[in-house]
Amino acid sequence: MQSRDLMDTEDSRRGASRAAAADRLYLLLLQGNTSTLVPLPREGSVVIGRAVGADVVVEDASVSRQHAKVGVAEGEAFIADLGSHNGVRVNGERVQGTRPLDGGDVVTLGNVTLVFHRGERPLPERRALEAEGLRARLSEELDRVHSSGLAVSVVALEVESARVPQVEVVRALHGALRLMDGVGQVGGTLMVLLPDLSGEEAEAAAAHLVSVLTPLAGRVRAGLATAPGDGMQGDALLGAAKAAALAAAPGETRVSGPSMYRLALGERSVVVADAALMRLFELLRRLAASPLPVLIHGETGAGKENAAWAVHHWSPRSAQPFVPLNCAALPESLVEGELFGHERGAFSGADRARAGLLERASGGTLFLDEVAELSLPIQAKLLRALDQQVITRLGDSRERPVDLRVVAATHRVLADEVKAGRFRQDLFFRLSAAVVMLPPLRDRPRELPLLARAFLEDACARAGRPPLHLSAATMEVLGAHAWPGNVRELKNTVEYAVATSPGPVVEPSHLPESLRAGSPPEPEAVRAEGGGTEAPRTFQNLAEELRTLERQRMVEALEATGGVQTRAAQLIGMPLRTFAFKLKQHRIAPSRGRGAAGE
Repeated sequence: MQSRDLMDTEDSRRGASRAAAADRLYLLLLQGNTSTLVPLPREGSVVIGRAVGADVVVEDASVSRQHAKVGVAEGEAFIADLGSHNGVRVNGERVQGTRPLDGGDVVTLGNVTLVFHRGERPLPERRALEAEGLRARLSEELDRVHSSGLAVSVVALEVESARVPQVEVVRALHGALRLMDGVGQVGGTLMVLLPDLSGEEAEAAAAHLVSVLTPLAGRVRAGLATAPGDGMQGDALLGAAKAAALAAAPGETRVSGPSMYRLALGERSVVVADAALMRLFELLRRLAASPLPVLIHGETGAGKENAAWAVHHWSPRSAQPFVPLNCAALPESLVEGELFGHERGAFSGADRARAGLLERASGGTLFLDEVAELSLPIQAKLLRALDQQVITRLGDSRERPVDLRVVAATHRVLADEVKAGRFRQDLFFRLSAAVVMLPPLRDRPRELPLLARAFLEDACARAGRPPLHLSAATMEVLGAHAWPGNVRELKNTVEYAVATSPGPVVEPSHLPESLRAGSPPEPEAVRAEGGGTEAPRTFQNLAEELRTLERQRMVEALEATGGVQTRAAQLIGMPLRTFAFKLKQHRIAPSRGRGAAGE
């Protein structure tokens, strides 16, 4: 009898809970800069409109006097259009007659938004992580990418409507996310982590998130970055995703990659993704319109010639010649003749007259790379030519007019060279009317993976090879290197990897030894058990060997099952989702399998 009483008590509690849940049916009304909760009756209806007599009065010109009716009958809610001028939409679809409402549905009446909540079926609360929590979660995912060979994608969502509370945005995303996905806020941008997704799957997931948020928040833009392709540094990935989102149109998803950041400069193009470098190129564009000489400081291989070319390309002189001279590459005895030209017979071997670089650059731009390497006598002659806009060829007394715009570059600090007496102060002042400092590659973490991918594509195309991919371990090695040779060193490294990589994935063992100096040493030669010395054994990189074995077993399993991926995955004990992902990663021909789900 006592147990029966307990059961009755429990049933009454459940009934009271259900009744309380029904009382929690409400609409979240968003208009202007305010949000209001509108409770709904357990049975009955409310009229929403602009008229004073409406149950819910909305003061917005886009709403009709009696716009819509929201009712509840037998625990189910519905909405009906009362012949409004601008109509009623639920989740972006226009309502014809009466439409049922479910928890989380977004209703729009003209410019006014309402979100329907029902207590009977509460959505599990998904909380947004704080910035540090999201970074920690991303760091864990990157560790998993390194060890598993899978991927993680980051989606940045730029929501332009500030009137929607973050909790409502996160709640709206709930149904579109998997349990393993993460959501957080970084610097005002909503970030979503999508473990194990990359390529078309990640793009589709990002596009779906945009479609879910658009009815609630209006103008939504998304950016997508993926590890390892976009690097293995957390902050760089977050920054790449945000930059892609800011470059997207409302309702669009942009994918981070070299093509997105290619800056077209006539016959050349450069990849510019680093925020500081973007500002520098904007400065170069402004300086190009003036006649001022520009002095570019930067380490060897940092891209000084590309910066000089940008000045020329954006200047009024772009249709005229761009003439470069590497001042460090010429012997002292040849520099004067190269710069100023010579007449026939001016010296032994001068069998004909020849215009110098200053003459050939007349009307255009002269680029003096490593200008600090010029001798003091040549500096004096160069200063006179720039000041007076005239030159005199070797072996000639005639002055020839020239019209020059000079861009100079050096990896040295010219002010220090002046103090040391190695560079003329007056020439320094003449060349440095505008000074631009190029940051080294090690300070441009977002650009490194983009440049590496761009160089990889170019090198594969030149070598006639199918596209290669950089493994997570390789990306980590590239990110950890100091790059004393900057962009030039990175390009040479990638070209070396294309020449040495036998398979579709570039592993650390395919990189130059200088980049792998910090990695464990190669095993030494082993001695035979009998005491004699054998020839040194060769070892394959362990991660590469495991990938080769994995690919081989997947191919064998597909062949054994007639191409049925479900059975093949079961044969080798691999989850089907992982099997499908690795088919793409290992470039296994689709013809081997007839589908991810079976026959």
